[in-house]
Amino acid sequence: MEKPAASVEEPLLVGAGEKKGESAAAAELKRLLRLAGPLVASGVLRNVVQMVSVMFVGHLGELPLAGASLATSLANVTGFSLLFGMASALDTLCGQAYGARQHHLLGVYKQRAMLVLAVAAVPIALVWASAGEILLLFGQDPAIAAEAGAYARWLIPSLVPFVPLVCHIRFLQAQSAVLPVMASCGVTAASHVAVCWALVRKAGMGSRGAALANAVSYGVNLTIMSLYVRLSRSCEKTWTGFSMEAFRELRQYAELAIPAAMMVCLEWWSFEFLVMLSGLLPNPKLETSVLSICLNTGALLVMVPIGLSTAISTRVSNELGAGNPQAAKLATRVVLCMAMTEGSVVAFTMILLRNSWGHMYSDEAEVVTYIARMIPVLAISFFIDGIHSALSGVLTGCGKQKIGARVNLGAFYLAGIPMAVFLAFVLHLNGMGLWLGIVCGSLSKLILLFWITMSINWEKESTRAKELVFSSSLPVA
Repeated sequence: MEKPAASVEEPLLVGAGEKKGESAAAAELKRLLRLAGPLVASGVLRNVVQMVSVMFVGHLGELPLAGASLATSLANVTGFSLLFGMASALDTLCGQAYGARQHHLLGVYKQRAMLVLAVAAVPIALVWASAGEILLLFGQDPAIAAEAGAYARWLIPSLVPFVPLVCHIRFLQAQSAVLPVMASCGVTAASHVAVCWALVRKAGMGSRGAALANAVSYGVNLTIMSLYVRLSRSCEKTWTGFSMEAFRELRQYAELAIPAAMMVCLEWWSFEFLVMLSGLLPNPKLETSVLSICLNTGALLVMVPIGLSTAISTRVSNELGAGNPQAAKLATRVVLCMAMTEGSVVAFTMILLRNSWGHMYSDEAEVVTYIARMIPVLAISFFIDGIHSALSGVLTGCGKQKIGARVNLGAFYLAGIPMAVFLAFVLHLNGMGLWLGIVCGSLSKLILLFWITMSINWEKESTRAKELVFSSSLPVA
């Protein structure tokens, strides 16, 4: 097959409103903003689904709420995060194929991803089916463990639509179709309230209905995106129907998907480990409450860095596939400036509001005071996290997930968590020490990723990307 010549003169995503005299950096800034804005909104709207389900359960009583919260945390750690991370391999493969104008490969890659993720979902379902027994082994209260186990079992049907859903999301994001993703997630979030009411209240299913509502809403989201892919003219070249070619090279996809999942999960799991450690501190009720507030705050604020990370992954993979290494390098520099600016604004705002931040979560004076002391540490943490999230997106765009997974393993499990244990239990800094330890891990990750990014040979990465794409290319009639 003759390789089509990719343009090396102009970067992808050139907008009609970009003036000829506009600097390359300013034009790149606009492109990243057009991608990141809808991506941030999409991330927030996707999180609304699980949040609304737990809120409905909260009105059923303290025990159902405790069980649903514990089951949701377990499902995120053992299932949803793994599948979402494995799907992120499409950021590399689809992004580079789209940049190289090998549009038909995007549909093939998406089908391969769905097959690999479907296989991975089987052991996840088995874990969720045994969630109650697993939680008892970890010393959880029997009543809460039983409630969480029942909720987790009713979450199993949500895996059926979730697997193709995350693959559709990555498939569309790789070709910069972020507005349809945002619109679909918005419709789903709005309808989820009605779905929860119908199952929890109207049908009288209680917490089981709230869990099942996730599957219904994921199905709604998947249906909307599937219709868009099949009916929209913008996907005519990237989706040409189901193909037996999807069954080829499944192992190669898995080899990229597993480290991609580890990039996501190793960092996520380190924060969950903090909550477990907080229960061993003096006054565990206070420490766990404060740490939970810190994590909830982080879950909200991290959406902007995640949006930037996905945006730069798309830009870098597209430009490398198109044979524009200098455009990929420029995009990396611009996103770093954006991440530092965003992190500075968030950190400064948090410090200004430190004395009132805790009131959003609790009326207990002890909790509010503790949060006020923690805010400066959190501000530093979120500033660092924003920058290394952007750098992680660069590595994903280059297909360096294995390196990213090793960095996370070393930074958080060889530096961050041991330091957290030392500060909290040896120096008796308690919850402050736990978070300071994770800050050390985040700083280690930032230093390593910055060094790796500065060492990237962009011309070599562009050549490697095109070789990867064309090695998978098929003759198209």
